[in-house]
Amino acid sequence: MWTIISWIILGLLAGAIAKWILPGKDPGGIIITIIIGILGALIGGYIGGRLFDIEIAAGLNWHSLIVAIAGSIILLLIYRLFKRKMGQP
Repeated sequence: MWTIISWIILGLLAGAIAKWILPGKDPGGIIITIIIGILGALIGGYIGGRLFDIEIAAGLNWHSLIVAIAGSIILLLIYRLFKRKMGQP
């Protein structure tokens, strides 16, 4: 349970960093960015743990932060691509 909570908290930070790395107008504003950050952190943590076969989700550390930011960036890019295909800027 604490692992999921730590990834949610980490996702807030990762979403902010992902938005800083990929600036621009996103539909939905800060709320969507926070949700993308949380989901990106959870997905990044899950995939990173499976790919590297290590316990990345063991706490808040640099490895977790990097994986969470990467997951958030990937999810933000997918979100932007999806919104662009749907006709929104």
